[in-house]
Amino acid sequence: MSTTNATVSDRQAEYRKLPAVDAVLRTPELTHLAATVGDAMLAEAVRAVLTNARRAIAEGGVAPTSDAWPRLVQQHLEEVTAPSLRPVINATGVIIHTNLGRAPLSAAALAAVQRVAAGYSTLEYNLDAGGRGSRHDHARRLLCELTGAEDAMVVNNNAAAVYLALSALCQGREVLISRSQLVEIGGGFRIPDVLRQSGAQLIEVGTTNRTHLHDFTHAVSAESAAIMRVHSSNFRQLGFVTMPSLSELTVAAHARGLLLIDDLGSGTLIDTATYGLAPEPTVQQSVAAGADLITFSGDKLLGGPQAGIVVGRTELVERLRRHPMARALRVDKLTLAALEATLYSYRRGRAVQEIPVWRMIAAPIAELQARAAGWRTFLAAQGIVAEVHTGESAVGGGSLPGETLPTALLAIDHPAPDAIAAALRRQPTPVICRIQQDRLLFDPRTVLPEQEETLLTTLAAVI
Repeated sequence: MSTTNATVSDRQAEYRKLPAVDAVLRTPELTHLAATVGDAMLAEAVRAVLTNARRAIAEGGVAPTSDAWPRLVQQHLEEVTAPSLRPVINATGVIIHTNLGRAPLSAAALAAVQRVAAGYSTLEYNLDAGGRGSRHDHARRLLCELTGAEDAMVVNNNAAAVYLALSALCQGREVLISRSQLVEIGGGFRIPDVLRQSGAQLIEVGTTNRTHLHDFTHAVSAESAAIMRVHSSNFRQLGFVTMPSLSELTVAAHARGLLLIDDLGSGTLIDTATYGLAPEPTVQQSVAAGADLITFSGDKLLGGPQAGIVVGRTELVERLRRHPMARALRVDKLTLAALEATLYSYRRGRAVQEIPVWRMIAAPIAELQARAAGWRTFLAAQGIVAEVHTGESAVGGGSLPGETLPTALLAIDHPAPDAIAAALRRQPTPVICRIQQDRLLFDPRTVLPEQEETLLTTLAAVI
C-alpha cells in the first residue's frame, strides 16, 4: 500500500470515530445544559465542535477521544456566550482610561442604578401632579447647587453638549474661537467639524500660540453669535503663549451682545492643585466668571457615568431643551440614576472618599507603597520574584495633559513580557498592565481594592 493510500485510510478511520450529533447530546454531562442554553444552541455547539474536529483530521490530526466531547462542547459554549463587554483589572496606572471605560462608578452610583433598573421609575412622571414629568428635572437641582449656575441639562456626552449648544444658539451665525483651541481629541473629534455640522460658522482668531483680547474684539461682526473657549484636552502649550482669561472674554462678549460658551471638556468640581496637580479650571469658576453656557463630561474628573452636562443661564438652557436634537441626545434612566448618586457624594462633601477617580487621585504614596509591598510578599510565597519601584501614574482621559502623580509599581522581570501580558489579557478577568524596559509593571493606584485578590491569584497562575 502506498503512503498516500495509507494516509487516506488513516483519515477515514479517524472520521469514522466521530460521533453523531444526537449521541453527543445524550451524554449525561451535556443533557443538563439544554435547560441553560436551550436545545438549539446546544445542538449548534455540538455541530461546531464536530466541524472543528473534521477540519483537524483533514489537516492530519486525530479525532477527540470519546470522553473529550462534553468538555469541548462546554468550552465552545463558554467562548460563544462570553460577553464582549467585560470587566478588567486596570493595573496601568492611567486613572481615567478611555479604552477601559473611563471612570469606575462609586458604590452609591452602582446601587442607584440597580434600584432604578430593577423596576419602573419616575423617569418622566411627576408624583405630585400624578402625570407626565420631564427627565430633564433629574440631577438639575444638584448641578445648580454644586456649580452656582441658574439651570442645568444632561445629554449623552460632552461632544453632544457642545453640538447642541452650537446648533440651538449659533446656527447660521459666527462663533469666534482662538486658533490655539481648534483641537482634535480621541476618535477624530474635531472642533471645526462640530461647528460645521451644527450649522455655525467658525471664525478663527489669533495665532497658534498667542491670541490676544483684541483679536476677538476686532473679529466681531453683525453675524457673530458667540465667543467660545475650548479646553485643550490632551495637549498643553508651553513657552511663548498667550490667551485672555475667561473673565476678560466674558466682558468682551457681553459688551458686544455675544454669548460666551465655555467648553471645559473634562470638567471638575474639585481643585486639582490640592493633590499636587496643575490647576484645572473648575465649573464653579466658569460660572462665577460669567460664562453663559458651560459644557463638561460626567465620566472624567466628575467620576460618574458617561454624560455631557450643560450649566448656565436659564433662558439658554431652556432653548437647548426645546431643540429638536435634544431628544436624540438625551440620556436614559440608568445614566441619570448614576449621575445623581455621584453628585450627592459631592453635595455631602464625600467625593474624595466615595468616588473612585478621586480616591485614586488622592491616594497617599505610603498607602500605594504598602499595597505594592504586600503584592510582592504574596508572589514571593508563590516562588515569583518581584520588586517595588517608584513610578508615575497618569490622570488620563484628556484631563490634565502631561500631569502625573508619584506611585509605587510592582515590577516583574520576564524573558517574554509581551507573551505574559497577552496571557494576562486572556484570563477570565483580564489584567491590563504596562511594559517598560522588558518589565511587567502593575500600579496599585488604579487597581480597585476588591480586585486585589483576583489580580494576585491571576499573576500567580500565569507567571
